[in-house]
Amino acid sequence: MKNPLYCFLMLCCFAACREDVAVFLPEEEPVSGPEATGIAGFYLLNEGNMGSNKATLDYCNLETGDYHRNIYAEANPGVPKELGDVGNDLRIYGSRLYAVINCSNKIEVMDAATTRRLGQIDLPNCRYIRFHEGYAYVTSYAGPVELNPEYRQRGFVAKIDTATLQEAGRCLVGYQPDELEIVGNKIYVANSGGYMFPNYENTISVIDIPSFTETGRIKVAVNLHRLRADRYGNLWVASRGDHYTKASRLYRVDTATDVPADSFSVAVSNCWLAGDSLYLIGVQWNPVSLTDELVYSIVDVAGRVVVSRNFITDGSEGSIRSPYGIAVHPLTGDIYLTDARNHVSPGTLYCFDRNGRQKWNVRTGDIPAHFAFLLRTATE
Repeated sequence: MKNPLYCFLMLCCFAACREDVAVFLPEEEPVSGPEATGIAGFYLLNEGNMGSNKATLDYCNLETGDYHRNIYAEANPGVPKELGDVGNDLRIYGSRLYAVINCSNKIEVMDAATTRRLGQIDLPNCRYIRFHEGYAYVTSYAGPVELNPEYRQRGFVAKIDTATLQEAGRCLVGYQPDELEIVGNKIYVANSGGYMFPNYENTISVIDIPSFTETGRIKVAVNLHRLRADRYGNLWVASRGDHYTKASRLYRVDTATDVPADSFSVAVSNCWLAGDSLYLIGVQWNPVSLTDELVYSIVDVAGRVVVSRNFITDGSEGSIRSPYGIAVHPLTGDIYLTDARNHVSPGTLYCFDRNGRQKWNVRTGDIPAHFAFLLRTATE
């Protein structure tokens, strides 16, 4: 999801800037040839415009090569308001698919193979979800959507029993916590302070899982958002910056010492870790040209170096207006990249091969953002 300030401004100008009105009906479209791998396909959660109740779920069947739009509505015709308002995260754990629906204050729980609704977890202003030993851990802003430099409602991480879908505890963290990552017996939480512009937060909360208490803070940079843990004990941290004087930037934290180690001058809006390659997409404002610069980078996490400043190699990046979501196929290396376009009408999903050449593209719902790969065994 975009920075809360950005979302609020987009909501205010919704009526003025909307280019067209789309009604999302269940439909399918062929996009590629069949693939015979252990991955059956992937789900794509479209956030939908804040306040419009238009979060939708798509599915790309890689075994048939077909793309299915708005499958939740078709699988659950009796659910009022369908998925809800702003789809903020999507994960598969075991045989279940979890969709975090931010402004509807809930987590939708579905069967991963059929997307039929199994239950709902109520949680205020929920943001991102991760799993560990039978529990889901979810960040929450706790308070309502409110842009206020004096905002004083601390956020929390909720602990959810995945067997019962009941809340088992809460741990207070910083202001407006976004992504979280689990390393060993610790949970790292990126505190953004996004509602408190220009007084952003600049810390990562560290939670001890056995006691489920915050044991410390790591000071990194303002307006933190993304977290990814590699296999070398590093935590890769993305700062949105302040959109004015402080640019978006990537940082590395050593989880053995919980101390920031170094940083990289590269913008990060979203990222995906595939093996030792951290794929980054970013939108960075250039105060000289007065335009947005789009970034498609790769960081080698083993060598701790930026190895590519543009992983799209065929020149087709010129058709992308607002890069937003990214995923990498764990077996083929195909890169899936979404374009939110104007953020108020249907977006586009692009598929590039591992060498950065475009294979196909397809229309999605509004603001396509979050991916979850489905193993073939889960569909049998």
